Amino acid sequence: MRLLLVFVAPAVFAAGLASGYPEWRASYEASLKAPDGWLSVAGLQWLQQGQNTVDVPNQKPIALRLDHGKVIYEKRQLKSDATDHPDVLKFGDISLTVIERGGKLGVRLRDPNAETRRDFTGCKWFPASPAWLIKAKWVAYAKPRTIAIANILGMTDREPSPGFAEFTLQGRTMRLEPVLEDGELFFMFKDATSARTTYGAGRFLYAALPKGNEVEIDFNKATNPPCAFTAFATCPLPPKQNVLAVAIEAGEKNYGKH
Repeated sequence: MRLLLVFVAPAVFAAGLASGYPEWRASYEASLKAPDGWLSVAGLQWLQQGQNTVDVPNQKPIALRLDHGKVIYEKRQLKSDATDHPDVLKFGDISLTVIERGGKLGVRLRDPNAETRRDFTGCKWFPASPAWLIKAKWVAYAKPRTIAIANILGMTDREPSPGFAEFTLQGRTMRLEPVLEDGELFFMFKDATSARTTYGAGRFLYAALPKGNEVEIDFNKATNPPCAFTAFATCPLPPKQNVLAVAIEAGEKNYGKH
């Protein structure tokens, strides 16, 4: 099947741009700036077996006990972010949640008064362009497959991947292999702009599930991982098959903090 690069008439795209991309980007930035958004993440402590003391700003330290995979606070087991509804401990404006990564358990601290949130200067973007709105060929795997996804801490998990997207850019055939996340395709990728005009570790992009043998990829909506904004995120890294040899001059530019 011939690979397709979608063509959108300039007038049609301009109308969509006027009503769509600025609103989408504003909503994305608002989620970062929310009191519980990524800009408020101000601490991360990995838990050791037994009793752990966690410092809470402007509060007394609290005790958490790790008991063979269970995190206990005042005789209550806390659900981690590996569940649909993780528990949140509130101490004034501060919130604590248990996270689970690569078989390790930790506690993440959010503070709406964090310096990263107070001093946020806003996101920077490439101009939106129809050239980066792509209809790619979708190749579904005949059998379920998992791929190795490492994070910035060196931990590795295996995540389900339903197939791959194939398309042409600058005369080259490209492939991106996503994982499934909350009913969407989640692409982690690097390209020739990484560590230059965009975040060095790569960027994220979500897409709707494919329709038949076609999937729409809108690089205008590529975003930085949370690690671009806080030192206390545990961002997954693009797998080697998602390193592209072309410059994707679309989506979010580097924030320049982390």
